[in-house]
Amino acid sequence: MSDAPSRPIAGIFWMAVTGVMFVCVTAVVKYIGDDVPAAQSAFLRYVLGLVFLIPMIRPILAARLSKRQVMLFSARGFAHTIAVILWFYAMARIPIAVVPDMNYLAPVFVSVGAALFLGEKLPPRRMAAVVVALIGALIILRPGFREISPGHIAMLFTAIGFAAGYLLAKQLAGEVAPAVVVGMLSITVTIFLAPFAYAVWLPVSWENIGWLFLVACFATAGHYTMTLAFAAAPLTVTQPVTFLQLVWAVLLGAFAFGEGIDGWVILGGAVIMSAVSFITWREAVARRRITPTTNATKV
Repeated sequence: MSDAPSRPIAGIFWMAVTGVMFVCVTAVVKYIGDDVPAAQSAFLRYVLGLVFLIPMIRPILAARLSKRQVMLFSARGFAHTIAVILWFYAMARIPIAVVPDMNYLAPVFVSVGAALFLGEKLPPRRMAAVVVALIGALIILRPGFREISPGHIAMLFTAIGFAAGYLLAKQLAGEVAPAVVVGMLSITVTIFLAPFAYAVWLPVSWENIGWLFLVACFATAGHYTMTLAFAAAPLTVTQPVTFLQLVWAVLLGAFAFGEGIDGWVILGGAVIMSAVSFITWREAVARRRITPTTNATKV
């Protein structure tokens, strides 16, 4: 943890801005819809975003990565690639409000994965929080009471993919600088996306290229403001603010895309967010940082 004094108001402000940035990402991708195939959209987003990678080139070259580190970065990149493709696919098929709800599951999957694969403890209280979060997901999906579309399934596996990527990144976080972790993710995901994009490639208009560059800008800005939030205040302060993403998404879906306000989606999101906040609080008490915030798993 940093020795810098906590600035909770600043942390809350920057995390609120982060939520707006990532909801804007979702809105633009939703607007593009099926005009560009999911894999191609994801590839173009990362290619256009490589311009933001320039400051990270020197730290990456100076890191002198070992073969093991390259393999771990590659595995993380592949997991993130599949998750990003599924995310772009889901955007054209599910209401915007469902997106932040399902993203909240990623930290929960990280807790489970850390216990299964990294030997971390999963005490009863945290296990109870995991169960509560899964109940929240069931409230959103309501199997048997509503049709579960391929988009919902894709979003579920998106959360799993992001969680897998984070667990791999955790193995590298103590070995290389943060700029190397972020930069290698962009490089590996761009490389892995290329064959998927080539397989479905369609002519793309300059308008859509512009929109996808805007996605890259919003995503980069969101990661930057998220970093400012983390530097200003502890996770126990900033984590609950991520719930505002659901508020922005519901309002945007209703007023920009004509989507109805689904009370069950809001309730399910609140249940999941409460479980994630509890997990974050327990980790803060234990002085551990195993589970990422919701935003740490964004595209």
